[in-house]
Amino acid sequence: MLDHSPTRFLDARGAALPLGKRPLIMAVINVTPDSFFEESRHPGVSDAVATASRFVTEGADIIDVGGESTRPGHVPIHAEEELARVLPVVRELSRSIAVPISIDTYKAKVAEQALAAGAKIVNDVWGLSRDPAIADTVAAHDAAVVIMHNREKADPSLDIVEELEGFFGKALERAAAAGIRQNRIVLDPGIGFGKTLEQNLAILARLEEIVGLGFPVLLGVSRKSFIGKLVPSGPGERLPATIAANIIGALAGVSIIRIHDVAAHAQALKIVAAIRGAS
Repeated sequence: MLDHSPTRFLDARGAALPLGKRPLIMAVINVTPDSFFEESRHPGVSDAVATASRFVTEGADIIDVGGESTRPGHVPIHAEEELARVLPVVRELSRSIAVPISIDTYKAKVAEQALAAGAKIVNDVWGLSRDPAIADTVAAHDAAVVIMHNREKADPSLDIVEELEGFFGKALERAAAAGIRQNRIVLDPGIGFGKTLEQNLAILARLEEIVGLGFPVLLGVSRKSFIGKLVPSGPGERLPATIAANIIGALAGVSIIRIHDVAAHAQALKIVAAIRGAS
């Protein structure tokens, strides 16, 4: 197991995000036409900015802007198309909202221009492993980074937590070599990415082990397909199950939850915090 002291603040280009009292809420803004949850699609700049502003009012601590869907079966796009989608939104949000902006990309070129436009966090769904330049880009901008575990396909034979530890260990070596400070790193176990249903459930059951690696942990379960395998439903019907899984995460000590539904989660987390405070 990796042995590091947990950070108390996440440093995102000088913005100190407090960790520990409750999970921070990272709200999803998909500037895409094909994200798996139709209601999260905001292909127009004005719609994306208005929705992000509403999310901040409802309690979002971070806005995560993505220009390429990573759902199963998605069609990859070139960096230029991704930039055309996300840059106008990042620029406008950097002028109009007070919370940090995250850019959801695994491409160094997209990360570079989004950070130059005002983003403070890079959310890399390939954990610094797909584009060899992205770690240097993060370091050069003093940005925070979310290192997500991913696989091309699931391997049912794996002990998934051991797999996560090995993946994160290599990613952390790449981060250190690039000069990314430890207080700018978040780990994401990548629920739904290259994992079986049983492995997704094992991660949720063993979150305390992942938190025990010593870095802030981001949990992304919002409306995902593993829920539909347990409770037959479409993405639009999975809010109660999403909240349930995120409460499990909060009790296990995750630092950030990435979600589509801000107001509902802000309310749920207040109850969790009040009950834990009373004890």
